[in-house]
Amino acid sequence: MVHDSTDNPDDRARKLPQAAASDTPPDLDPATTGGDDEDEARLPDILEESGAVGEEPLATGHEAIERAVRLAPTSPGVYRMLNANADVLYVGKAKNVKKRLSNYARQSAPQPARILRMIAATVTVEIVSTNTETEALLLEANLIKQLRPRFNVQLRDDKSFPYILITGDHWAPQILKHRGAQSRPGRYFGPFASAGAVNRTITALQRAFLIRSCTDSFFESRTRPCLLYQIRRCAGPCTREIDFGGYTTLVREASDFLSGKSHAVKQELAGEMERAANELEFERAALYRDRLAALSAIQSQQGINPRTVEEADVFAIHQEGGFSCVEVFFFRTGQNWGNRAYFPRAEKSFTPEEVLGSFLAQFYDDKPPPRNILLSHEIEESELLANALAIKAGHKVEVAAPKRGEKKELVAHALTNAREALGRKLADTATQSRLLDAMAATLSLPHSPKRIEVYDNSHIQGTNAVGAMIVAGPDGFVKNQYRKFNIKSEGITPGDDFAMMREVLERRFKRLISPPEDAGTKAKDDDFPQWPDLVIIDGGRGQLNAVREIFANLGLTQVSLMSVAKGPDRDAGRETLFMPEREAIKLEPRDPVLYFIQRLRDEAHRFVIGSHRKLRKKDIREAGLQEIPGIGPSRKRALLHHFGTLKEIERASIADLGKVPGVSAESARRIFEYFHPQPG
Repeated sequence: MVHDSTDNPDDRARKLPQAAASDTPPDLDPATTGGDDEDEARLPDILEESGAVGEEPLATGHEAIERAVRLAPTSPGVYRMLNANADVLYVGKAKNVKKRLSNYARQSAPQPARILRMIAATVTVEIVSTNTETEALLLEANLIKQLRPRFNVQLRDDKSFPYILITGDHWAPQILKHRGAQSRPGRYFGPFASAGAVNRTITALQRAFLIRSCTDSFFESRTRPCLLYQIRRCAGPCTREIDFGGYTTLVREASDFLSGKSHAVKQELAGEMERAANELEFERAALYRDRLAALSAIQSQQGINPRTVEEADVFAIHQEGGFSCVEVFFFRTGQNWGNRAYFPRAEKSFTPEEVLGSFLAQFYDDKPPPRNILLSHEIEESELLANALAIKAGHKVEVAAPKRGEKKELVAHALTNAREALGRKLADTATQSRLLDAMAATLSLPHSPKRIEVYDNSHIQGTNAVGAMIVAGPDGFVKNQYRKFNIKSEGITPGDDFAMMREVLERRFKRLISPPEDAGTKAKDDDFPQWPDLVIIDGGRGQLNAVREIFANLGLTQVSLMSVAKGPDRDAGRETLFMPEREAIKLEPRDPVLYFIQRLRDEAHRFVIGSHRKLRKKDIREAGLQEIPGIGPSRKRALLHHFGTLKEIERASIADLGKVPGVSAESARRIFEYFHPQPG
């Protein structure tokens, strides 16, 4: 989709009624959802799984729903079912709320096991009325994403998509990757499925159209062209290597190409190449040849490009082994801008149509929909969804499951990818489960860990100290659970790793023991436990004993603890594992469990080093160059005049720094080491 920031479809979205702040329930129940539909013989087990209390939980649930029916409106709205702890179990919408709730209240009607568990746990029903069923659909999707009820289909991956932005607030527009609110003037092209797809496309577009990618401040400070001009990836507007009219033409061609006019742009470049060759200007002809090759590279990387579908999102769902995979392909301006696989959380009893219908409403809650949405399965409320999305987008949206032609071929291609992605997911899950089982056996844990937390610290001589926690489980690394801790205690001696670890663990587990009052307003994945089964730290027996003392002071006795000491010369494969009241454990270098532990430790190290560098860069940018010994005002001016920005100075090599007038080899080394220290 292509649009100007002055006419953002999100800005035209209708404001919907929201639940009052007092209605927002506290934190969700961490219980996991059940499995397949059970028959009547399993009813006692079903009720026990529901977590309901009392001698007749099913009757109690029907009673609560009947009370709600008496007060329910006959107009459209959204209803929420809550348990005894005020946790939201289910969010639903209806054209007639009273009629829909009456269906749940009928005790004689046969119900699936999933519905019986939900009814048995229900003690309260809350209702929000809306003006139309369309508004109810959009509000339902919003509340499901916000509250994550255990009996709804949940879209667990909610990352924003990247766009390409050609800015409109400078005489020489810049091309860059953009995420988030589209508030900067310019033209936005997207969405792209991944940052990698955007980066590859921008690199090729720079080769094809020579548009600058540098910041405005860097642009304004240039007195001579930068390296990108030398390697023919920029036209050099900063030093007037190209005039305003010529650069404007390049920007227009790039915009046309991203807007779907690729054939016309390539024909125009081919004509210019031929004219240059006829005039014996072979160097200029070679430049056009290279630009054409860059455009061809973009289209070859995109894979399948439709001939008749200009703008569409393609969704295909495949179910297997109790899991669902939804594969999404993005087609804009007749080009394939990538695909992404989603694995929504849903009970096994949900049909593909049910999962896909709920998934779509949540998917477009915060994204502008295209004009066409192509599906692998017919969903029940496709017309209602199309009307709701049209309100958000400000243009007609068609939702359909094509039966023939190229659209059908696109859906079939997406379905193949969904099947393959789910196969890989199931294989990875099985491998991860085997590793967790093997780890439990090797370390004599009471059971296979569902949540592993790994902690590490990073600092440079005590400055910019930061701690980090990474989390792993049956599905691998759980990155939305990662946390970083900026060390705040003023009394810590610089470089005291024990004191830093104490602060990190106390902050983490005190919050877990006594969550803040507003924790209930923050949605979390209630399918994943919040308490760890195993905590791993970097270090030897001394670090282990220090953490044991911290845990004892906090009253933590049910969490298994292990430390990992590096081998001689810090060799991977020769680590020693320490656990309380046990002899040290040394595994064979090729042991899969040891390799798994190394991966966990390395991921924690990667995350904490990244967090430390971000913190240090922030301090460096705030302090400027004044903190570097031997760099006074004159050298600072020379460096900024030569490189343009502090960011470019940070990127420079020692050799490049040494080329600045007034900067000696020793000063260049000090500057480089200031920006690239070795963390402790």
